Amino acid sequence: MLRLAAAVILGVITGTILFLVVALGIGVVNDTMGMQIPVNLLIAENMFSAILLVLLILICVAGFCRQVWITPPSDTDT
Repeated sequence: MLRLAAAVILGVITGTILFLVVALGIGVVNDTMGMQIPVNLLIAENMFSAILLVLLILICVAGFCRQVWITPPSDTDT
């Protein structure tokens, strides 16, 4: 149970950081090429950013939970 909680927490943190990196990359492309891709860090005002954030968090949480489920727990001999 503790491993699953750690996977969820790690997935949320990783997904948020990944969103920041992706939003920064899209911002650089927008500025360089003059494109109008509607992704920025204003999550409350921009639906595309909110969807991207939630999608990345769900993907990361699912990936870490999958790793927890397929990896057997370590045996401790006490």
